[in-house]
Amino acid sequence: MENFLFGFYLGMSLILAVGPQNLFVIEQGLKRNHVFLVCSICSISDCIFIVIGIAAFYYFSQTNPLVELILNLLLLIFILNFIWNKLNYSSNLYSFNEAYSEEYIGKVVLKTLAFTYLNPHVYSDTIFIIGGFSRELIFNEKIFFVIGASTASFIYFFSLGYASSYFANFINNQRGWRLINIIVISSMVFLSIFISHKILIIIRSII
Repeated sequence: MENFLFGFYLGMSLILAVGPQNLFVIEQGLKRNHVFLVCSICSISDCIFIVIGIAAFYYFSQTNPLVELILNLLLLIFILNFIWNKLNYSSNLYSFNEAYSEEYIGKVVLKTLAFTYLNPHVYSDTIFIIGGFSRELIFNEKIFFVIGASTASFIYFFSLGYASSYFANFINNQRGWRLINIIVISSMVFLSIFISHKILIIIRSII
C-alpha cells in the first residue's frame, strides 16, 4: 500500500504541470469532442511509458540531448501549427459545439497521439523520473508502484476531460467560446516561447 501511494503521489505531482497535452484535453472536454477516447489514449499512453521507464531505466543514465532536441523541435512545429489553425478558426463566427461535433475521429486520435508522443516532458516525467524513483524497489514493490502511478494518470485525465465537459453547459455562447479560444491560444504561445528557449539551451549544451 505504501508503494501504491508513493507511485500515486509521484504520478499526480508530475502530471499536474500545465502543458500542451493538458490544454488539449481541456479543450476537447469543453467541446465534448470524443472525450472518453482522448482521455483513454492519454492515460493508457502514460501507463505504457511508466512500464517502459521502470523496465528500461537501468539502460539510461541520462536523457540523450540530441533526442530531446528533436522531440522539442517536433513539438514546437506541432504547437505552432495548432496556433495557426486556432487563429483561423477564431476568425469565423460559429458555435464550437457544432463545428467540432463533426470532427473526424481519426483526426482527433492523431492530434491526441501527437500531443502525447511529441511531448518531451512525457518521456522525462514517466520514463526517467518515475523510472528513477523505482530503481531501489524490489519486483513486488514495483508492481504496486506502477499501479499507483497509472491510477493517478487515469484519475487525472478523466477528471480533467469530463470536468471540462461539465462546465461546457455554462459556456454555450460564442462570446464564451471565443474567450476559451483566446486563453488556449495565449497558453500555447507561452508554451511555444518556453520550448523555443529550451531548444536554444539544448543546442548550446550540444555545441
